[in-house]
Amino acid sequence: MAAARGRLMLSRRALLRGGLTLGAAGAGLSALAGCAGTLPPVDTSAAGFGEDATGTVTVWCRSATQTAIQAAAAGFNEQHEDLEVVVLPIPDAQYVTKLATSIRGGSVPDIVDFDLINCPLFSVRDAFADLTEQIDALPFKDALSAGHMGLATYEDRLYGIPFIGDYSTLFANTDLLEQAGVGLEEVSGSLDSLMQTCQQLKTSLPEVHPWTFPGNASGALGFTVQPMIWAADTDLITGELGAQSGNITGNDAVEAVLEFHRQLWVDELVPQRSFVEDGAQWGHDYRSGEVVFFPGNYGSAVAEADESFRPISQNVLLPGPDGGVATFSGGDTMCLLNGAPNPSGAWMFMRHTLGLDVQRALPDSGYMPIRSDSVDAEFAEHYEQAVVPVSSLDEGYVPSTLAYNLLYNQSASPWLAMIRRAVFDGDVPGAMAEAQSEYDRILTQTQL
Repeated sequence: MAAARGRLMLSRRALLRGGLTLGAAGAGLSALAGCAGTLPPVDTSAAGFGEDATGTVTVWCRSATQTAIQAAAAGFNEQHEDLEVVVLPIPDAQYVTKLATSIRGGSVPDIVDFDLINCPLFSVRDAFADLTEQIDALPFKDALSAGHMGLATYEDRLYGIPFIGDYSTLFANTDLLEQAGVGLEEVSGSLDSLMQTCQQLKTSLPEVHPWTFPGNASGALGFTVQPMIWAADTDLITGELGAQSGNITGNDAVEAVLEFHRQLWVDELVPQRSFVEDGAQWGHDYRSGEVVFFPGNYGSAVAEADESFRPISQNVLLPGPDGGVATFSGGDTMCLLNGAPNPSGAWMFMRHTLGLDVQRALPDSGYMPIRSDSVDAEFAEHYEQAVVPVSSLDEGYVPSTLAYNLLYNQSASPWLAMIRRAVFDGDVPGAMAEAQSEYDRILTQTQL
């Protein structure tokens, strides 16, 4: 299990470092243009749908997250003699293009388990079965991750379910905080309060750095910095899916978050290597005790840490400039394909993955449950640092857009360019103006 966990975390870190390459993302979007309306719709109202199905269910999953889905499939197969789930991992950089090609060819798997940010790319093109009635009937629907459900929704209909969560929170080394006479809950209510605390830590604990961030990792910065903007009830994108534009110039929260990170850099409150850190060593300085505050995820802050370090590593939701909290609801969504060979069996398995026994075991793979009611006394005892994000799924968000990879996950993304120009060059107004122009351009192109 330890070896598997290590491979999983490395893969996840690679995703947050760069995401899809520009060529892969562009090819995927191009392929999508021809896949609309080519699959026969699944009749989810048919008698006996989702009950007593037999045969085989084929699931395409992301290579980076295959451990979790394979464990769920193994458990399901043990319980069903006449229905078998077969999991096929797909390299993340090939996923969008491969799925689009399969749709155009009319030969698809039953289920896709993929990065939730890709769900809108296909739901707007009628690729997924409408599961609204099935999901509405779940007794625990209100406990499902708000961020995941938002991206599975299109025109007030539901086209997928959440499977695994990967949430960003603010971790802190409480031993170091105690040495400085500081309490995490007391100082984490706003970015202003955290900045004051970082200045205090620089004086009282000069041998460590108060904060850390990977200044050259577009995906990881999107995962950990965007929530500070969302906490102020705003986003960098505005408008309905398909008619969106940038919301950067004149956005006070964006400016405040950029200024916060600029000051961290100018006042040497972060390690110098933050300038070049591309995510390859994301969280290492925190786990080694070199820094106090680490905006990150459970996998990087806890699952990869030595067991002796875990009790002193505590977390809170990420705050906004003047208060509020938010988290990036990352992870995977499962969708049932129109044209699926075994849709009834597919829904049986999808429903199985939402079970509390499956969800509560996810931290063993470095991921989080997507049901807030997963947290009970036993779960809290075993996965202490998972309690905060899982108990607060209503604070989760992910922007629903057709251009997420292009805007946030590319090494040449306007998001990363804005951060680097604002933080390291000190030109916050210029960075925001340039980003506004690039966001508008990319959103316009992807919505044609």
